[in-house]
Amino acid sequence: MNGTTATPEPAGTPAPAPQAAPDASASVRAASPKTVLVTGATGYIGGRLVPRLLEAGHKVKVVVRTPAKIAGVPWLEQVEVIQGSLDDGDVLRSALDGVEVLFYLVHSMAAGAGFEAKEKAMAETAAKAASDAGVGRIVYLGGLHPEGAELSTHMRSREAVGKVFLAGPVDAVVFQAGVVIGSGSASFEMIRHLSETLPLMPAPSWVRNRIEAIAVRDVLYYLVGAASLEGPINRTFDIGCRQVLSYAGMMKEYAAEAGLPHRVVLALPIPAPKLAGMWVALTTPIPLSMSLPLVESLQHDAVSREHDIDAYIPVPEGGLTPYRRAVSLALGKERDAQVETTWANAGADADPLPSDPEWAGHRVFLDERSYSSPADPKHVWTIIEGIGGRNGWYSLPLAWRVRGWLDKLTGGAGLLRGRRHPHLLAEGEVVDWWRAERIDRGRLLRLRAEMRAPGRAWLELSVEPEGNGSRYRQRAIFFPKGLSGRLYWLAVLPFHRVIFPAMSHNITAAAQKLEEAESESAGPST
Repeated sequence: MNGTTATPEPAGTPAPAPQAAPDASASVRAASPKTVLVTGATGYIGGRLVPRLLEAGHKVKVVVRTPAKIAGVPWLEQVEVIQGSLDDGDVLRSALDGVEVLFYLVHSMAAGAGFEAKEKAMAETAAKAASDAGVGRIVYLGGLHPEGAELSTHMRSREAVGKVFLAGPVDAVVFQAGVVIGSGSASFEMIRHLSETLPLMPAPSWVRNRIEAIAVRDVLYYLVGAASLEGPINRTFDIGCRQVLSYAGMMKEYAAEAGLPHRVVLALPIPAPKLAGMWVALTTPIPLSMSLPLVESLQHDAVSREHDIDAYIPVPEGGLTPYRRAVSLALGKERDAQVETTWANAGADADPLPSDPEWAGHRVFLDERSYSSPADPKHVWTIIEGIGGRNGWYSLPLAWRVRGWLDKLTGGAGLLRGRRHPHLLAEGEVVDWWRAERIDRGRLLRLRAEMRAPGRAWLELSVEPEGNGSRYRQRAIFFPKGLSGRLYWLAVLPFHRVIFPAMSHNITAAAQKLEEAESESAGPST
């Protein structure tokens, strides 16, 4: 630390050397495999936990509101999928039939009146259903927080949910974790984008708070281990990497690991959680609805008070993952396109596009384009499936960026969310401000807009064989909401007349270049 920073870094436990540290998220096969039910399987943690439970030998059920959200996961055929909502006790009791361990990994980032009461009521429903079904243990992942502090709404809600399970008739293991570092996690994306935005960063006073992060692989290690614990336990366990930094320190350590110049963070003598939440929403992929609760959760120190978990689940072979090593692993996963789950792909449900041709009585505006290409349909599909993120939208990048910033300013998703994989896409995954609603592999991609607009919008890209080449089709669909929706369409129509023709032309041109490049690399046939 130098004299330009506000305070010296809090001392932390020296980080163990990362050399030869094995993947702590790898599951050790359970001595006695169990039948488990995972809620939140469409979320960031749940989507990673399921394959590790399977690897450990457990039989896994998942309960999801929308099964289409897990249609593309590689473990789908290995689990039993139950469709239903967690506030439906009958569905939960049926899903819990024969289940020994319930993983409750659900926590909404919504807000508004009644939020805490709803979260608590859902937990009470789950606790009663688990008791009625004879479940042996509930495992819950809550937040790390100091005792006696006035917590934010979301941290208070997570604490309340944990207390519901601990007070219930079923044995409960409640893990309390702080900032989770892993590729695609909201906390990591927040640190990453804040660190990369400005070399000199004025920040609220909470950046000096003491934080104990934890690598997502270690969170998963503890969750898998909890399934095999024997005997009554019923208590909380603080989990972390045993290394304490300030939030400013985490940003500086990220910058060092990412090869960025030294970052100077100036802690101002004001907490300003709402202002900071708005700044985070503007400079990171995190929307305002999520950035506010994330920032509010950082208003207090988040450091483990005890390490009692060591007596129940030994630390992973090679030790817990130090913060900087967790950053390195996350960056490597993103660089190698091996991101398993992301915070963005756990988005809210939305109504699908009504079927053609009647549009279910909706007033609809269309922009349709069609382009003939000499490229093989498979190459056109490769470009279609890889659209967005770092690959862009093949027309007027500045116009897309401006629209993205306008969306962020109004609390929308913007363009910063990117995509999980640069070339492969599954239904339910995020592509910038869109979400993949339907994929007919090799033929059609339908994206549903999650930007702020007075209406509902979709973008369909499709390809079909035509002679020795292909026919590319593109369709923008908008269902306006009232007069404001109609005026909105008229306002953007001049831009559409420039953007969409260029987009169709450039996509087919990119497909043709791809085909030519593959032909050249293959060399002359013999």
